[in-house]
Amino acid sequence: MKFMKTAATSVAAIALLASGAVAETTKLRIQTHHAPETTAGKLYSGLFDNIQEMSNGEIEIEAFFSSSVVKSVETFDAAATGILDCDATGGAYQTGKNPAFQFVGDIMGGYATPTQQLSWLYYGGGLEAAQDLYNQYDMQLVGWMVYGQESFASTRPIASIADLKDWKFRSPPGMETKIFEKLGASPVVMDFTEIFTALETGIIDGADASNIATNKGLGLYDIAKFANYPGFHSMPSDHLACNKAVWDAMPEQHRSIMEGAMADAALKAALFVEKQNTEAVAALAAEGVTINTWSDEDLQAFRDVAQATWPEFATTPEAKALVASHIAYLSQLGLVKE
Repeated sequence: MKFMKTAATSVAAIALLASGAVAETTKLRIQTHHAPETTAGKLYSGLFDNIQEMSNGEIEIEAFFSSSVVKSVETFDAAATGILDCDATGGAYQTGKNPAFQFVGDIMGGYATPTQQLSWLYYGGGLEAAQDLYNQYDMQLVGWMVYGQESFASTRPIASIADLKDWKFRSPPGMETKIFEKLGASPVVMDFTEIFTALETGIIDGADASNIATNKGLGLYDIAKFANYPGFHSMPSDHLACNKAVWDAMPEQHRSIMEGAMADAALKAALFVEKQNTEAVAALAAEGVTINTWSDEDLQAFRDVAQATWPEFATTPEAKALVASHIAYLSQLGLVKE
């Protein structure tokens, strides 16, 4: 039987050579801001390997980690102009280009879980709405990585929405600062690298850094003995987006492989980070860190304020269309208060 299979394979190979057919190849240069040793970096490495294996080597990927070609915020334009082929950073870097990117980068106060957010993308009309935005900038959205809700690190309790009053914390710029100001907090925009010293010296009471497992890895809970889990305020998504001309020129089967591999990677990312977070919570509790879980009422109160803030940032037709799409789908999920 083994001989027959080998013989049949050999005949097929000879026929292919005789016909002059040559496998089509695609070569892609892709940059991500993640370092290869980080969780996200490893997930992207796995994605790239999977794409190459699924295509039997027809898709070759040259990966650049840690924004080694251009700055993170410049990756999108570098792909659109042909310096790179694809961007594996995130839409939130492009809010200065169009505020609509906020609503594909970090929706804030929207979905409760990664699967809900991915469900909007694939089954709630999200991909079509987002694609209209990306195509305007000569890019094609291939898919998302959604790692899960982020958690705070705090030197004082954050057990309820009332605890946000006068809570001084590190915040990224943009919509988050506006939302938390409405809730009585005092967001301070500072670079990620300044968080540890600011917590240590008491300049801030807490920080929005990353998910609870990453926060633990950074050592934030060595100083800040309070955390919230599950998170609720921020669930940023990374994207894989490619130069549209490059994408359109790829063989159809190559595009299908990349879309399928990205959807697979998104699910794996959500599951893996959830496992990491669960392990981190158990370890932190054993170390004496207080883990606060918000009530359903407080979570809904936060969502109400966040969603009321969205229109303030939806100042372009593309942003308004994305907000309307999110609201419609969140209503179906019961996450918008009627």
